[in-house]
Amino acid sequence: MKDPHATLRDQVLKRVLNGAGETDEALRRAAAERKGLPPELQQLIDKIHDHAYQVTDEDLVRLQKKYDDDELFEIIVSAALGASRKRLLAGLAALENTKDKA
Repeated sequence: MKDPHATLRDQVLKRVLNGAGETDEALRRAAAERKGLPPELQQLIDKIHDHAYQVTDEDLVRLQKKYDDDELFEIIVSAALGASRKRLLAGLAALENTKDKA
């Protein structure tokens, strides 16, 4: 199934991951892809990818010792976009598989 919003979605993702920011592009990409993260960020990124509703103020307070609010915002948005993209692509693939079997 073709995603009619793929171009716009990919432009947003590219801008967030590769655009100017307070954090390094490699860190934003790691958050989106959920791999290659600094150890102190792994728990937060895992929560965002698996159960975003479980992120707490305490998670952020713990990280504010090393990252300022702008950096945390970029990291969190990158992780959320990466997680949503992964879910969307899985859903589209499932629809495509269903279509092929019909």
